Amino acid sequence: MNHIQVYNRSMQRVAVLNRAYKIGYTKEINNIWTCSFSLPLNDPKRVEVQPKHFIELFDHDKRIGLFIVNPKKTIKNESDNSITYNCEHVWTTLHSEVLFGYHQYTNHTTKDVLQALIDAQEEKHWKLGRVDFTRYFHYSWENEDSLLNAIVSVPKPFNVSYMWTWDDSSYPFTLNLIQIQDEKVDTIRYGKNLKGIEKEEDPSNLVTRIYPLGYGEGVNQLTIKSVNNGVPYLQAEPEIVAKYGLHKQIWADRRFEIAANLKESAQGLLDKYKYPLVTVAIDCIDYELIDPYKIVKYDIAKMLGVYDEDTDTNMDLRIMKITKDDVYGNPADIKFEVGNVRDELGDTITDLQKKQLANDTYSQGATNIDSRDFQDNCDSEHPAIIRFPIPDDVVNINEMVLTFETQQFRAYERAIKGGGAIVSSTSAGGAVVKSTSSGGAVVNSTSSGGGSTQTSSSGGGSTQTSSSGGGVSKSTLSGGGSTQSSTFSNPTFFIHSSDPFRMGDLPPYEDHVHVVQVNDQLNHSHNVNIPAHTHNFEVPSHTHSVNTPAHTHDVSIPAHTHQINIPNHVHDIDIPAHTHDITLPDHTHDIEFGIFELNQIPSRITIEVDGNVVSFNETSGENIDLVPYLAKDDGGRIQRGRYAEIKLTPDSLARINATVTSRLFIQSRIGGNY
Repeated sequence: MNHIQVYNRSMQRVAVLNRAYKIGYTKEINNIWTCSFSLPLNDPKRVEVQPKHFIELFDHDKRIGLFIVNPKKTIKNESDNSITYNCEHVWTTLHSEVLFGYHQYTNHTTKDVLQALIDAQEEKHWKLGRVDFTRYFHYSWENEDSLLNAIVSVPKPFNVSYMWTWDDSSYPFTLNLIQIQDEKVDTIRYGKNLKGIEKEEDPSNLVTRIYPLGYGEGVNQLTIKSVNNGVPYLQAEPEIVAKYGLHKQIWADRRFEIAANLKESAQGLLDKYKYPLVTVAIDCIDYELIDPYKIVKYDIAKMLGVYDEDTDTNMDLRIMKITKDDVYGNPADIKFEVGNVRDELGDTITDLQKKQLANDTYSQGATNIDSRDFQDNCDSEHPAIIRFPIPDDVVNINEMVLTFETQQFRAYERAIKGGGAIVSSTSAGGAVVKSTSSGGAVVNSTSSGGGSTQTSSSGGGSTQTSSSGGGVSKSTLSGGGSTQSSTFSNPTFFIHSSDPFRMGDLPPYEDHVHVVQVNDQLNHSHNVNIPAHTHNFEVPSHTHSVNTPAHTHDVSIPAHTHQINIPNHVHDIDIPAHTHDITLPDHTHDIEFGIFELNQIPSRITIEVDGNVVSFNETSGENIDLVPYLAKDDGGRIQRGRYAEIKLTPDSLARINATVTSRLFIQSRIGGNY
C-alpha cells in the first residue's frame, strides 16, 4: 500500500504518514477535490503536517492527487485521541491569487485568455497545458478576488461538455481544459456490483423555451433576434412541449457579445433541460479492485451503464462524482453520482446572480450621455461643421439628436475708425460737361520789364536777285509836294491765336481772337516834301547783288503788360471714357472693438450628416433625429472608430448655436488606471 506523503512549501518531502487512517476522498467533475485523514494524537509525525503543506494521496496503487492541508480538528477524550485533517486539491492555490483592477480580453482565443490568467500568478504554481477549444469571447474582470474563479468562468459559455484536468505530479503543476469523450467503462447492475440505487427525477427546473440574453443592459442587451428570424427565444420540439408543457426561462450571460454564439450556447442548455433532470446515486462495489481483466478504470466524466428493473433504469450516464469514505478500512465501498448535472443549472443561476454585483456590471458597460455644443459664424460658402468621435467600444447608439437656432451674424470689431474721406474708384464712360460760365473781363495775362532780345542771326553773303538788258525809261511826271505816307494814333491790333492746344489736363480751346491795345509811345506820322520832277531811268543791262554781312537783330522791348479781354462765354469740356487711378500712401486705421450684429438672418439652413442631407431646412429645430443619416457599414450598422460630421449651411451670413446630444452604450475596454 502507498501511504500519504507530506511535502513542505518548497515541495520537499518531509514525512510519510504510515499511521494515517480513515482516509477518504471525493472527486467531482469541474470542482475542487477534497480528502481527509486522521492521525493518532501521539504520532510524532503530526508536527510535519502544517497548514498549507502538501500531501500526496493514493488509493492502493492508484495515485489520486496532491492536496493542501487546510483545517484540522483535534479530539482528545477517553475514547478518542486523534487529529483529523481536511484537505483541498492544489488547484485551490489559485484562490490565493487575485486580479486587481480591470482586466479585459476581446477576440482572443480560449488558450490566449487562459494563458494571460495563468501569467497573473505571483507565485508560479501552475502552467498551462492542453486546451481543446478555440473560442472567441469577450471576457472582463474587475477586482476579482480569486484567480481560480476567473479561470473556471472561461469555458462557462461553451455549449459542449468540457472538463478541467491536471498533472500535479510535477512542479509547477499543469492545468488542462479538454473536451469530454463518451468512454463507457462499466455496467452497474444487481448480481454483479450494485449494492443500492437512489434515483431522482426532477421536472421542477424543466425548460422548454429559453430567452437568451448577452452583454449590455436594458434596450442595449444582446438578444438572438438577428440570427433567429427576429424571434428572441428558442423552443423545444412540439412533441416535448405537448408532453411537458411550455416552461419559459430567461438566461443571461453577459460574456456573450456575438448573437450566433449566444444562440448556440442557449440551444445546448435547452437540449439539456427540456427533459426532467435525472440523477442517480449508486452504492456499489469497487469492481476496479477485483476486475480479473484489469480493464475497469473508474474516473469522473466516464460513462457507466446503469441497469435496474425495479426503478425502471436502463441508461448510460456520466460519472459526475466519486466518493470513498475509507480507502483502507472499507476499500470496496464506492459511491457514484451519475446522470445530468443537477448543479449546472444552479451554477448558471449563481453565476448570473454574481454578475449583478457592481464590479461585474460596470465591466459590461453603461449608458452615457454625450453632449457637443457649437457656436460660430458661417455662410453659404463656409458652413458650420460639428465633428465628434464614435469610438470602437461604443456598443449601441441609442439616440443622437440635433437642436439648433440661427442668429444674426456677429462681428467683434469695425474695420475703420476715424474721419477719413469718400474716395471713388469707379470707371466712367465719358461725357460733354459744361464746367463754368463767365461774364468776360480784361485780364492782365503777362507782365514784362523790357529788354533786348536777339530775334535772328545771319552769317552774311551776296545774293543775285534779278538780271536786265538795260534802256532809258520815263517812269513818272510829278509837280512835287508834301505827302503824309502813314500815321499811327492809338492803334488797336487784332491778333489771331495759334492753333488750339491743350494746357495740362484741360481740353483744347476753340479758335478765337485776342484784341491787343498798344500804348501812345508809338503814335507818330511821316511827312515827305517832293518837288515837281520826272523820273527818267536808264537802266543798263545789269544784275542786282546784295551782300549781307554777318549780323544779329536786337529788339528792345520796354516794360509792359498784356491785357486780354475775355467776352462772356462758357466752357464745354468733352470728357472721354476713363478711369481714375488713386494712389494712397501707406497708413493705418484704428480698429473699433465691440459686438456688432447684422440686421438679417438666413431664410433656410441645409443639414448634412456624414454627407447625407437631412429632410429639414428650417432655421431652427429641436431634437432632430440624426441616427438614420449616420454612415453605415455593409451590414447596416453605424460605423465606429471614426469622426462623425454634421454640417449646417445657411443661404446667407448667419451665426449658428447648436447642440448634438447622444446616448451611447459604451464598454470600458481601453485605457488604464490613471
